[in-house]
Amino acid sequence: MDIAEILSYGFMQRALLAGSLIAVLCAVLGCFLVLRRLSLIGDGLAHVTFGSVALALLLKFYAASALFVSLPVVMLCSLGILKLTERARVTGDAAIGIVSSLGIAIGVILASLGGGFTADLFSYLFGNILAISRAEVLLAVVLCATVLLLVTFFYHELVAITFNEELARISGIRTGRISSLLVLLTALTVVLAMKLVGIMLISALLILPSSAALQLARGFRTTLLLAALLGVIAVIGGTFASVMLNIPTGATIVLLNFMIFGLACFGKRLLAQE
Repeated sequence: MDIAEILSYGFMQRALLAGSLIAVLCAVLGCFLVLRRLSLIGDGLAHVTFGSVALALLLKFYAASALFVSLPVVMLCSLGILKLTERARVTGDAAIGIVSSLGIAIGVILASLGGGFTADLFSYLFGNILAISRAEVLLAVVLCATVLLLVTFFYHELVAITFNEELARISGIRTGRISSLLVLLTALTVVLAMKLVGIMLISALLILPSSAALQLARGFRTTLLLAALLGVIAVIGGTFASVMLNIPTGATIVLLNFMIFGLACFGKRLLAQE
């Protein structure tokens, strides 16, 4: 099966389009999260997503409709993580751990009440990008455009709180609102990405492309652009490789992301020696 034949299939076209859009979102937001030491928020929200999907299936929602249950639940939990760090004097990683463990515990209970770990639930755990529907592609396009517009509009504020939150607050920036915006956008992206690589691997999309870009790029804008490019390359390359080799797509995308990160670290060492 050659590349032209693979691209002729509608499911492949939908997978590449939606996957590329989600990869861009994860890479861009990941740059802010990694620098703010909140990179594991993706992992925490992914566990919450598992609980929300289990809730949707328990309520007899169709698997494709679980997205509309997950979005409000995960967004509320993302704000919960932020409030824990601000008001309960809990560090960011501890707040993520608290919400993460709560989400997975509730998910296991709801899954057992709903008849156990069904095929639909497993598809969300490990991803199935090749099964993305036209409606999900359209939703990805709309939400991607919305997130990128918000990031562009609040770019300077996001950069300010990323590098020096205290200085940003003194400068008159409403850091609380901007931080809330960042975690809400991350929640949207995590829910979108669960069909791409699965709930268990979402954090890799947020961490690896941005970490690779930070090894090579010098300016922050360059870092954002490079992270987005590397994320898209990993998604497209991983999807093609998985189809040709008949192996799981989500895991292949993550492994390719890791290989790119390894090459970036090696490239940084070579540049340092020159």
